[in-house]
Amino acid sequence: MSVATPQHQTPAGEPPAEGDPGDGSPADGSPVDRAALDEVVEFTSRLIRIDTTNRGGGDCRERPAAEYAAGLLASAGLEPVLLERTPGRTNVVARIAGTDPSADALLVHGHLDVVPAEAADWSVDPFSGEVRDGVVWGRGAVDMKNTDAMVLAVVRAWARAGAAPRRDIVIAFTADEEDSAVDGSGFLADHHPGLFEGCTEGLSESGAFTVHTGPRQRLYPIAAGERGTAWLKLTARGTTGHGSKPNPANAVSRLAAAVARIGEHRWPVRLTDTVAACIAELAALQGLSVDPRSRQTDLDELLPKLGPAAALVEATLRNSANPTMLSAGYKVNVIPGSATAYVDGRTLPGGEEEFLATLDELTGPDVTWEFHHREVALEAPVDGRTFAVLRESVERFDPAGRVVPFCMAGGTDAKQFSRLGITGYGFSPLKLPPGFDYWSLFHGVDERVPVDALHFGVRVLDHALRTL
Repeated sequence: MSVATPQHQTPAGEPPAEGDPGDGSPADGSPVDRAALDEVVEFTSRLIRIDTTNRGGGDCRERPAAEYAAGLLASAGLEPVLLERTPGRTNVVARIAGTDPSADALLVHGHLDVVPAEAADWSVDPFSGEVRDGVVWGRGAVDMKNTDAMVLAVVRAWARAGAAPRRDIVIAFTADEEDSAVDGSGFLADHHPGLFEGCTEGLSESGAFTVHTGPRQRLYPIAAGERGTAWLKLTARGTTGHGSKPNPANAVSRLAAAVARIGEHRWPVRLTDTVAACIAELAALQGLSVDPRSRQTDLDELLPKLGPAAALVEATLRNSANPTMLSAGYKVNVIPGSATAYVDGRTLPGGEEEFLATLDELTGPDVTWEFHHREVALEAPVDGRTFAVLRESVERFDPAGRVVPFCMAGGTDAKQFSRLGITGYGFSPLKLPPGFDYWSLFHGVDERVPVDALHFGVRVLDHALRTL
């Protein structure tokens, strides 16, 4: 990387940013300069203004955002490639050469698509990218155009400083993460694995953000696991007939009974390594000495003692299956011959066999089921160097914060990239103020991110990538 530009000075009257000496020079030898802090805000806003709404079923066009990101990478001296399975569903991949050719490569990836936003529900135009009162507003501000912008800002800061990482870093911006990923990471992993040669680990969304769990307690959960995806289609078949006559083979009744059994089922606790580590660290922060795996530990009784931090583990103690869609019939006085339902199932690492057997039992003899979409559960080590570096990088810039590992209830593109032997971590650092409800903004109304949080993220991401 050989692009070099003059360093920007802090504007007159503006206080130096955290970690910035105020004269435009990098802090602690970091290549992150004032330009990088300005650019991460600009890039977040401009990416939001490019509408990449993914409505499912192929209804999305990421190409304009992909071209924008590729242009920024190219101006930093890289050679990005644009790849499509379907016209308009564009992915971007670029490789930064490291100084040690023998080192394993690292994948850093983010998706370009966003979920729909109903403008009438928002305080601002969801695709305005408005920057107001120190906050960037719009769909994708949290999920996850902010992180895409952080990556772009860091790469360009390295180019200006002539810096290079020790190991090769592959940058990937993907399509279709908010649906099936068949046009995005799935397509890349299955048809372009050579672009990821040497990659053994990956970093992406949903981790290292502030969770305020007390007046003076800031946690930063880093994702080291994901539950598997098991979206199911249920079908009940019966005898068609007149609605006024008895019908013991009513497909709607059969389906409704199965759906009710699934919705009411209480799944047993299945403790994974990541969740066990999370519970132990959360308990220690509350002054409790707990062995989560001990038979004497009742996890349902322990969770309330963890306070607000319990939200980090309560959804990942068990498999889950939630009915979400029903479809049957065409006229009120006609009993249909079939009825269908969809269920959002999620499986813990190691929990799929139990999930399959339980669904067979709950659906019963009159209802069949099949996978509508299926992806593996993931778990990454939390006791090795990589997690230690991620922990140190966050706590370096927020010494009062505490990093804990956690397992995501949902999933990311890390599932598809795991096919290539890449171990994934959720690491998109943000330092958020008290009262900022990060969880509710994922796919929520008035999605937004503070400018200061973006600045924090750039510094932490830069440090982590260079250290790794």
